[in-house]
Amino acid sequence: MKVSTKDSFQVIYSLYEHEYLGYIFESFIIKQDHLGHLTLQHQNISSLNAHEFKSGLDTTDFELIDLMDNMQQDKVVPKFLSNGIKPKDFFLKYFNGNDDDKSKAIQTEIGRYMSNLRSQIMEKLVGKRVFEMGSDGEPTWKELDVMPEKATVLFHFRKNEENTHYFPTIKYNGQKLEFQYKKAYLVCNKPAWLVLDGRIYSFEKDVDGSKLKPFLNKKFIVVPKNVEKPYYEKFIAPLIAVYDVYARGFEIDARPKPLQPVLTFSPLAQTNLSLFDEEETVGDKAKIVFELNFQYGSYEIRADISDKVVVRLEEKEGGFIFHRINRWKSKENDYLRDLENTGLSMRSARLSLPVSEAIKWIKDYTQGLEEKGFTIKQLSTDKRKFFLGEASIKVEITENIDWFDINAVIKFGDYSIPFKELRKLLRKNKNEITLPNGEIAVIPDAWVEDYGEIFGFINEDDTDKPMLAKHHLALVQEVDRHESSNISIDKKLLKLQDFTSIKEREVSNKFKGTLRPYQKAGYDWLLFLNDYKFGGCLADDMGLGKTVQTLALLQHEKDKNATNASLLIMPTSLIYNWKREARKFTPSLKVYDYTGSNRQKDISLFEGYDLVVTSYGIVRRDIEELMDYYFNYVILDESQSIKNPASNISKAVRKLSSKHRLILSGTPLENSTLDLWSQMSFVNPGLLGQQAFFKKKYQVPIEKHQSEEHTQKLFNIIKPFILRRHKSQVANDLPEKVENIHYSRMSDSQREVYEKVKNHYRNEILNHIESFGVNKSQLLLLQGLTKLRQIANHPKLVDQNYTGDSGKMDDLLIMLDNALAENHKILIFSQFVKHLTIVREVIENLNLDYCYLDGATKDREAQVERFQNDEDVRLFLISLKAGGLGLNLTEADYVLLLDPWWNPAVEMQAIDRAHRIGQTKKVFTYKYIMSDTVEEKILDLQKRKVKLAKDLISTDQGFVKNLSKDDISALLT
Repeated sequence: MKVSTKDSFQVIYSLYEHEYLGYIFESFIIKQDHLGHLTLQHQNISSLNAHEFKSGLDTTDFELIDLMDNMQQDKVVPKFLSNGIKPKDFFLKYFNGNDDDKSKAIQTEIGRYMSNLRSQIMEKLVGKRVFEMGSDGEPTWKELDVMPEKATVLFHFRKNEENTHYFPTIKYNGQKLEFQYKKAYLVCNKPAWLVLDGRIYSFEKDVDGSKLKPFLNKKFIVVPKNVEKPYYEKFIAPLIAVYDVYARGFEIDARPKPLQPVLTFSPLAQTNLSLFDEEETVGDKAKIVFELNFQYGSYEIRADISDKVVVRLEEKEGGFIFHRINRWKSKENDYLRDLENTGLSMRSARLSLPVSEAIKWIKDYTQGLEEKGFTIKQLSTDKRKFFLGEASIKVEITENIDWFDINAVIKFGDYSIPFKELRKLLRKNKNEITLPNGEIAVIPDAWVEDYGEIFGFINEDDTDKPMLAKHHLALVQEVDRHESSNISIDKKLLKLQDFTSIKEREVSNKFKGTLRPYQKAGYDWLLFLNDYKFGGCLADDMGLGKTVQTLALLQHEKDKNATNASLLIMPTSLIYNWKREARKFTPSLKVYDYTGSNRQKDISLFEGYDLVVTSYGIVRRDIEELMDYYFNYVILDESQSIKNPASNISKAVRKLSSKHRLILSGTPLENSTLDLWSQMSFVNPGLLGQQAFFKKKYQVPIEKHQSEEHTQKLFNIIKPFILRRHKSQVANDLPEKVENIHYSRMSDSQREVYEKVKNHYRNEILNHIESFGVNKSQLLLLQGLTKLRQIANHPKLVDQNYTGDSGKMDDLLIMLDNALAENHKILIFSQFVKHLTIVREVIENLNLDYCYLDGATKDREAQVERFQNDEDVRLFLISLKAGGLGLNLTEADYVLLLDPWWNPAVEMQAIDRAHRIGQTKKVFTYKYIMSDTVEEKILDLQKRKVKLAKDLISTDQGFVKNLSKDDISALLT
């Protein structure tokens, strides 16, 4: 029956019991007669129509209506099972006597949900009109008064010889309420709301309804004597802590008790993941667990227990005493702050620290804390007790002929531990030493910090004498900084750390060329390494002359009458260039070309030659023959070719025998620090340890945790054996280079395609990351980013049927028109061969001559020679990857990069085709960036992601691997 908003009305709340959901409230609008009395004319009100009656509702009414809506079964059922099941079927399936696990779980969750709603509703009903609903659905059958004040409960315990009687009494405004056998019922349990004689009562101290419910239909509960102790502990003690209790037959002691903090520590585990184990191991570091308790008299309370009052039961001479402890929370917090000031946060009562860190803390802070009232004690478990006395270490390093001798003396108190024993423990993943008195001594973290690297690289000779390879000079120098070390080495070796102080050497008069000053310094460095039989990596920027420095070295070796040939391995595309440069600068060198399908696999043919040139592919196929020759030098050009230590070519070159090893690369680190390990381990085996050790000690901390400390340590080790000069360092020897970024804007049709693809991939990629994580989303991410980058160039790269235009192509044509009018020669680079194809078609339509190079081009040299020598050919279209190595294009003075890539070093390789030794003109570079696209965001990532590469001497093409979820989200916005 509908009530008009024009009628006089009253909002009321009606209570009834649902068969499965317990007590439920509904809200109603009741029409009033002219005297203001409620009539039988009413209608249900919900959040959907409440605004129609807002004139008669206040804020609380709107809140109550919303809460009551959420109690109704048509709202409850979909919340817990959203499969379209009807409420009737839902209750039959999960409530009607069903006790399977799923039914129990659903019943529990719904019970908790309904209880929370009832609790919120009851608090808001004070001052409102509340009724019991009649069995016929009449909402105003019986009115209930919500009492404004809270009732009190007193729990009575009476103990006698046979048992204990337990019952509660309830009072309201000082008057005792008789509630047993009165058809009273609890609408809500937590906290309790009791309906009694037309009134609804709430209680002080938020009494739990479960404590009252047993007494609605009984006078008292009897606790038999044989179970009274566990009953007292589990039931009466919690009551005494929270509620008012009257006891007869036992004592409640509430006297104040003195407070003292007690901090204990004990071993938690005995396994340890050592930094020095060369195999991958899994385990937890040995730890010490601290526990904080607050002692009140003879009773201890854990620091993380939040109760302001705690009750402990004491059985005494056949009777019982309940000790009611009122805690001094402010003082406890003072003690917690004292611990936090030492770096120990104990608010959760327990804290575990690595043993070494824990022992250091105990030694540093115990005395000060004891002066503030703490008791600090060690708990021995299975007879384990830690040594807490003084520990010391002294390391001595002495230079021998080809290695360093290592000796270390370790002392724990009066006990000396041999260095050999120390290393043995560490290699077994242990950092604990059992002393003769049975105490456990722990190796301090500071020792690992100070001597970790040198301990990790030490080897033993046949007599188990500790020794270190000479190429680990940097580690020795690091140890020399510590007071507990004594170092004795040849000071000449220190020049490795500062190659500028290396003595100058004469360049052979048979070398037909002049080395620039920085090239001469590189030549001197190479000979210094040669003297000490160290391998090295010449990692100068492209165009700075790694070739001529290497040829000068080889000429020096010939002049020394080196008896064996040197082997120079490179990508096939560079063979021609090396042979040409050798003829130009070192014509006296006899060069043997070990290439081609018709080569003779006979190493005896190398005799009488100074240099054998070959490719990586041939070495991989002919390694069984080549490994039988002892070369003077094995030199790898573009040595990043062996960056993967598991590849066949990496395994092959390691089998080659030689007196010296040298690698050449402008980018020794492309994807991962493991690239560096593979190459440096080739030139100086053992320099960076075994692969598993390197991964654990350097790769994971640097790449996963961005540890600058580990980056610096790795840099210190490799620094003497890598020589890298940037163009900026030798700028006086090079022509000026002008770099520009040109921002293009998308055409309307191009933008429409871009936004459509971006929105599709953004949702798909971010959802995939949410479900599977960043690492498992890289393939989808690369696919999406590649399509967006292609569209930023020209939508035809992804849709051959696209007929619109491209903003970048329009800008490129303007640039070409201007530059060609001034007779400039131009290199045009793109990541995408399809993009070059589109540009190529446009150029052909303009009747412009050009050269072209991508990975499928057969005669690279012919294209290079034509561009360099033919004045009429002013354009060279080059695939970035195909043109990144071995090209000398000094005739060009304009370099156009049509699309950016993650790693600026790859772009620099392209620029270096023109900006290199032999260039006499100013070089202009233009990087085309499509604004408001992923290209513009790539520029920002380049700036933020390049630090690792710079720190480790080279560059890094693995940026995509290191993108965070935030990076990805930013790219796709």
